[in-house]
Amino acid sequence: MEFEQESGAVLERLDALRAADAPTHGGRVLSYVYDSGIAEIDALAAAAVRAVQPVNALDPTTFSSVAVMEREIVGFARAVFHGDDAVVGTVTSGGTESCLLAVKTAREIWRADAAARGVDHRATVPRIIAASSVHAAFHKAAEYFGLRLELVPVDPASGLPAVADFAALLADADDVALVVLSAPSYPHGVIDPIAEVSALAAAAGISCHVDACFGGFVLPWWPGLDAASWDMQLPGVTSLSADLHKYGYTPKGASVLLQRGRDRQRKQYFATTGWPGYPVVNSTLLGSKSAAALAAAWAITQTLGQSGFAELTASCARATATLLDVIRGIDGLRVVGEPTGPAIAVTADETVPAERRVDPHHWADQARTHGWQLQLQPGFDQAGTTRPGGAWLPATAHLTVTPVTESRLPELSAALVTAADEVRGVPHVDVGPLLGSLGAALGGSLPETLDAATAYAMLSGIGLAPGAQDAGAADAADAGAGALPDRLAPFLALVEALPPAVAEPLLTELIARLVEP
Repeated sequence: MEFEQESGAVLERLDALRAADAPTHGGRVLSYVYDSGIAEIDALAAAAVRAVQPVNALDPTTFSSVAVMEREIVGFARAVFHGDDAVVGTVTSGGTESCLLAVKTAREIWRADAAARGVDHRATVPRIIAASSVHAAFHKAAEYFGLRLELVPVDPASGLPAVADFAALLADADDVALVVLSAPSYPHGVIDPIAEVSALAAAAGISCHVDACFGGFVLPWWPGLDAASWDMQLPGVTSLSADLHKYGYTPKGASVLLQRGRDRQRKQYFATTGWPGYPVVNSTLLGSKSAAALAAAWAITQTLGQSGFAELTASCARATATLLDVIRGIDGLRVVGEPTGPAIAVTADETVPAERRVDPHHWADQARTHGWQLQLQPGFDQAGTTRPGGAWLPATAHLTVTPVTESRLPELSAALVTAADEVRGVPHVDVGPLLGSLGAALGGSLPETLDAATAYAMLSGIGLAPGAQDAGAADAADAGAGALPDRLAPFLALVEALPPAVAEPLLTELIARLVEP
């Protein structure tokens, strides 16, 4: 086998595949990627990854470097988030795993407390209480671990929940396992009332988790923000998650989960000697796992230190302030709330006449034609939250600001203004005709639930079925490129209009078909 020749061809094909991806550097994608703008950080991460490529982080007794790196990362995070000596932690594979483990821990503690009170926990479904803007990871955790997620509505203007709504739910807290608060919430970039609600949770004897996965490694240095209003200094905060692969500038696969107290954190673990193989002890959901992101995170935190993170945060803060001024100066758009941190949510300004409004989804689509990718967030019905008749949250466009953004501000600002001018007055997509045609194609009405075949038929009917693979495309990059249209506003409007029982299988089918052989 001519390995060198074969591997060269494979790498050439990989380059072709990557050419179809959104750019990960240069600040043109304002979601998903976190570009420090410093090439040396990328090079440092790559060298660290290469150094531990064969290491299995499953067993730190065999690979002691894993224990040292994790211990030092947790120590760095504990200092950043003002934890005392009782605060311990774990490096996980990402924010979702951190959140899942926080919920699993809280459930185990609730079960133990219920047993101590003589209550049969098997007869009760414990609750998680959170704002409707809480990350989807907590929806997943509730489903995985058998809890019920009860949502408090947020105000459409500010993006914030009311403390009184949390207080009402905590007045009868026997079945509440966890309160979750965001720092900041991803959809709107605002910080929940953490000090007030964590105090309520503490008084009720309820675990309280701060989800700082998005903002954790930028908020500690954010201008004007008092850390005592949101981090581990608050005695009611029992756990906190923060992603290193966001504003820690680490390759994907690294987050930190801090827990207050060893006994608490040990409930996060899984351990068994109940099989004839090696004793299994897992601090996370994964067993065998790469040490790559861990090593990269360790190298970056060791090199940058708090002063380096402060410098990068200052760049994010300056760029965010400039963009807020630019967007607030665009007739027809409105920033949601008062963002704290490098995330901005933008919606249509309903106070101006329709002909002057700018629909955020059309705006984002138009910005893409100028080379900038904003994230489209659908409108959200809060009627199902704990307060009946919760106000509708309008569609928004989301912008994640990173240090590299500051160097691109003139052209980004110009593109945002131009895109708004080009779509001003264009109304939000009316999906009524599309829903009608879909119903007709499916026999007269939309089904209440979807199987895979029906979902694919619906995707085909609106031109979103990933069909290039089925056509036998020779180039895999070309095969994946046509799955989504250039304009996403019609698809997001459809997601808004469909009930979750239909929209979620539809989205599942779209993603599942993309990777089917």
